[in-house]
Amino acid sequence: MSTATRAGVCAVAVAEAFRGDGERLANPIGTIPMIGGRLARASFEPDLVMTDGEACLVADHAAFEWPSGKVSEAWNPYRRMFDVVWGGRRHVMMGATQVDRYGNQNIAALGPDPQRPKVQLLGFRGAPGNTINNTTSYWVPNHSPKVFVERVDVVCGIGYDRAAELGPVAARFHEIRRVVSNLGVFDFETPDHRMRLRSVHPGVSVDDVVEATGFELVVPDDVGESRPPTEDELRLLRDVIDPSGLREAEVPDG
Repeated sequence: MSTATRAGVCAVAVAEAFRGDGERLANPIGTIPMIGGRLARASFEPDLVMTDGEACLVADHAAFEWPSGKVSEAWNPYRRMFDVVWGGRRHVMMGATQVDRYGNQNIAALGPDPQRPKVQLLGFRGAPGNTINNTTSYWVPNHSPKVFVERVDVVCGIGYDRAAELGPVAARFHEIRRVVSNLGVFDFETPDHRMRLRSVHPGVSVDDVVEATGFELVVPDDVGESRPPTEDELRLLRDVIDPSGLREAEVPDG
């Protein structure tokens, strides 16, 4: 029987977001995304290409035991990365300080006036280019109405409503595949591409998720439970990918 923690379930949910990608560049950003991305490659997506976040493509599965444990398999300079990015051959998982029902994302600033923000955040970074050119998913470690909002204060990553306005040519690579939070998993597989509750993590109810969301989710009649790691996936998480247990610090149980 699996003895996975909430962090382990989140790592599996992230891994599942990369299922079916095959030989694409997986670019998960952050602790749980890095662990989940490497779990996908070590278990069911062996052809995924992983970057070290700098200038190399890596062959090993350890998420944080670098530089001593890094096994590089190719050089990936900055200019070459753009050949991949512009051609739609990447799946990036970013964070989201705010995200709305259509998948618009904010990581730049908080407050009603973007010229005079109440809180300055990361800035736009690569979010506009990522979302228009690549499959994109989001990781949210603290699900709350302040994150899942009716309207984001600043649009950094574009959602389905704005992508539709651009037309099928400009938005031909646009896909917001998953949002994974510490409470559940969400997708946009609805007729109008509104966010749908896909599964709840063990110990979380649908009501918990609805209460923690600042807009009306699409909630199916029968919402499943996010799957726990298999025994082999648990072994990979504990012994290979994240032996230091950094995932537990980001997503504590309960």
